[in-house]
Amino acid sequence: MRKVILFTLTVLLFTACSKKEEKFEAFSTEAFAYDLDGSWEVNATVRIKGFNQIVDKETGNYAATISLVVDLVKPDSSVEAGKFSYVHTETSKEKISDVGLEAQFTLDSTYQEGIYKIIFHIKDANSDNQTSIETDLELSK
Repeated sequence: MRKVILFTLTVLLFTACSKKEEKFEAFSTEAFAYDLDGSWEVNATVRIKGFNQIVDKETGNYAATISLVVDLVKPDSSVEAGKFSYVHTETSKEKISDVGLEAQFTLDSTYQEGIYKIIFHIKDANSDNQTSIETDLELSK
């Protein structure tokens, strides 16, 4: 009986102490455009979690570096790759649970009204994990 209790406690200890790895994923996308009389200002956002964080030994701060590339799919299914890109770096004294990324760009008058698709390509620079997610964007007056 003692061996069973000891075994159960050992298993519980290992289970409780094991580090649960969170999946690198994107969620909560949103995209909208403002009509600027002849052009459009596009704002698109996405949140991510499960990225790798580096701890600075001197300050104890957590740091994450995420790259974002946005592709635009037109209503005729043609793709404008790399319409927007940037690298986001965030630091915090506490572990970072999730990060919001934002893309902002302008479309000129050659872009007609219709349903476009925004594709977010996201890469964690600290682990080389990658993910993609898409959302619709409607251009209308």
